[in-house]
Amino acid sequence: MLDRPLEHDYWDQNQSVLGMDEAGRGPIAGPLMVAGVIFPKGYHNELIDDSKKLSEKKREALFKTIIQDALYYQILVVDEKTIDKKNIYRATQEAMMEIANKAQCDFVLSDAMPLPDIDKPFQAIVKGDQKSLSIAAASILAKVTRDRWMKKLDEMYPQYGLAKHKGYPTKAHIEALNQYGLQDFYRRSYGPVKKLEEIRLF
Repeated sequence: MLDRPLEHDYWDQNQSVLGMDEAGRGPIAGPLMVAGVIFPKGYHNELIDDSKKLSEKKREALFKTIIQDALYYQILVVDEKTIDKKNIYRATQEAMMEIANKAQCDFVLSDAMPLPDIDKPFQAIVKGDQKSLSIAAASILAKVTRDRWMKKLDEMYPQYGLAKHKGYPTKAHIEALNQYGLQDFYRRSYGPVKKLEEIRLF
């Protein structure tokens, strides 16, 4: 629960606010999800919090509420090849700037990500998902969307355990990767994947 979300400072000046966050910067498999949310001025929901603090069941329930209550939302899927080509930082940044430039709002808040090429005033907030209602909501949309994606991948490739570790490099995941090899959904530029590819080249 957020005591007094940052949005109130802007809502008091009659400004609309877009909050953005991502899910999936750390995993070695699967895409990155970047989301943005604009709530009506004065919106309140004490259940919305940083997605990492919520159970899967609560995130799923809030996903529906956020989509229903938001004035605007967008979720971008950044695929593995784009991540490998641009690097994860730049891929995240460009997706956020795309959302920010499309959205009709007065001010933009991001979770600690500088946005040099947008046409609106913005602020990059460290631990923004713990301070901003719309960033927290965006974190939930991104996390739920990514988890659903990984569960679908798991149905197609059950041997990797993707539904459980969501693509993060756990011990069990690395063992499965070494046993079953690479698939298209792996990020080639990430250490454990790069290492396996190099081994297979020699």
